[in-house]
Amino acid sequence: MIEIIPSISVIEGKCVKLQQGDYNKKVVYDQSPIDIAKKFEDHGIKKLHLIDLDGALEGRVINYDILELITGHTDLEVNFGGGINTDGDINKVYEYGAKSVTVGSLAIYNKHLFASWLISFGRNKICLSADAMDGKIRVRGWQNATDLDLMDFVDYYYQRSVLYVKCSDVSRDGLLQGPAFGMYQSLIQRFPKLRIIASGGISSVADIHKLEELGVHGVIIGKAYYEGKVSLKEIEHLQSR
Repeated sequence: MIEIIPSISVIEGKCVKLQQGDYNKKVVYDQSPIDIAKKFEDHGIKKLHLIDLDGALEGRVINYDILELITGHTDLEVNFGGGINTDGDINKVYEYGAKSVTVGSLAIYNKHLFASWLISFGRNKICLSADAMDGKIRVRGWQNATDLDLMDFVDYYYQRSVLYVKCSDVSRDGLLQGPAFGMYQSLIQRFPKLRIIASGGISSVADIHKLEELGVHGVIIGKAYYEGKVSLKEIEHLQSR
């Protein structure tokens, strides 16, 4: 059964959603991150993907207070991403209650440190973020392009025991036009032992079912929920099968 993981993206303490990773194309939602998190929990959701977009852009974790608020007032298992680049960052994120982390930029710029975290924290607590546009990895909140091929990037850490990989096609994010099914199919065929988590482009429950048929381990839902394309009742039903 595919794992459904709602997301909350935060800028300046507010819940937002970007379009194709563009910070100039953001929608700010009225509800606070903690209110949304509690609503998720009330509908039987167990896990939450919390994204510090300020931190992703700045290269350092910024929204510790939101993480602490959610972990202190709900029982959600929070996966935290955005701005984790040092031992101090990751240790503090865990101190503030995160159960696991998703890391992207560091895995490009300091491969040795990221690989060491897979060993020291355990591969169940570290998720590699592999977000791409036109098959090339993007970093720093998707603002910086690289020449690194998506498959080569994933393969490097596949050889170093990574288990979880969160992957987005940046060109589809926030558009509600469907995920990059072909990209996920290629990843699963090449790396059958990886637990792939799809993110970006989800527009309906039908998209989730199709990803499940492909063998995707989990799916992150953001704008599809906030724009009413996938309801909490539908998520609750998917989780209870």
